[in-house]
Amino acid sequence: MILVTGGLGFIGSHIALSLMAHGQEVIIVDNLSNANLQTLERLEYISGRYVPFVKIDIRNTPALNKVFEQYSVEAVIHTAGFKSIEESALKPLEYYNDNVSCIMSLLRAMQRTGIRTLVHLSSLAVYGKSSLNLLEEMPFDYAYPNPYIKSQQMIEEIIRDTALTDSEWKIAILRLSNIAGAFEHAVLGEFVAPLPKNIIPLALQVAAKQRDYVELRQQAQTSDSTAERSFLHVLDCCDAILATLHWLSAQQHVCEAFNISGSTVSIRALLDEVSKVTHTEINTLEAHIYPAAELDQIGATSEKAFKTLNWKAQRSLNKTIEDAWRFYQHTLNGN
Repeated sequence: MILVTGGLGFIGSHIALSLMAHGQEVIIVDNLSNANLQTLERLEYISGRYVPFVKIDIRNTPALNKVFEQYSVEAVIHTAGFKSIEESALKPLEYYNDNVSCIMSLLRAMQRTGIRTLVHLSSLAVYGKSSLNLLEEMPFDYAYPNPYIKSQQMIEEIIRDTALTDSEWKIAILRLSNIAGAFEHAVLGEFVAPLPKNIIPLALQVAAKQRDYVELRQQAQTSDSTAERSFLHVLDCCDAILATLHWLSAQQHVCEAFNISGSTVSIRALLDEVSKVTHTEINTLEAHIYPAAELDQIGATSEKAFKTLNWKAQRSLNKTIEDAWRFYQHTLNGN
């Protein structure tokens, strides 16, 4: 059985469904701060089976211990945590408290109950560097002034230090692109909040006439003055996790990081692609000067993942947006 933390969130729920589709048993833990029980109902309806779920905050170590004692967990996929670079600059205490405390509690509970296989989902932003060719061997910029990025750097340090204490640990850290898209046939996708934190949901709201425009920053040192980012289909992310679990099962003692990267595109070009898919003009308004630091480029090569995990992204940016738009239309129609 595989435990998925944050398993009712966008990424976590897709991972859970993908695992079940490949014959795995899962248990989901989530505190419902960024999710709801409708997702659990949908997972059970799609899979046709009962999905064990425990509502807990994984910072509550004693409660997490009980989950591990009750269920025969063999591996953990850690997706829980706050993930907005911008929001973290406004709420640094919340981000440090949630993200860093979560991993400490999870590792303590795993250590206590003898579970030693972990897949942690990190971000390409963890390097704190502006580049489209990030490599796993690059050192982090620990001075980069952003609480989310710093919290992810701390998490990776905590994981690596913990792995050194016990030769039975088998850990993979997946540094992800921005995740978007939806499960096949729009059976599952991202339930967009009224005030989304990510660019694709914002653009979809404009396409659906729920928003007048997207605020577009044009301060980056790039060819069109907008930031360049990597976008990955959520099912490519799920495939990477399946490949990682298969690889970890054959290892003895390991703690490795992998860049899991998709299509790299400027935000302006991304909005143009959304416009093509939705057949709607995505109006923009020049944003005010953003006071916090912002990385102009975040992109990477996934050569290590290809060589070691036999994984590479299969789905195009157009496919990613098409699937996200299809599911969003379904939710607007009450499906």
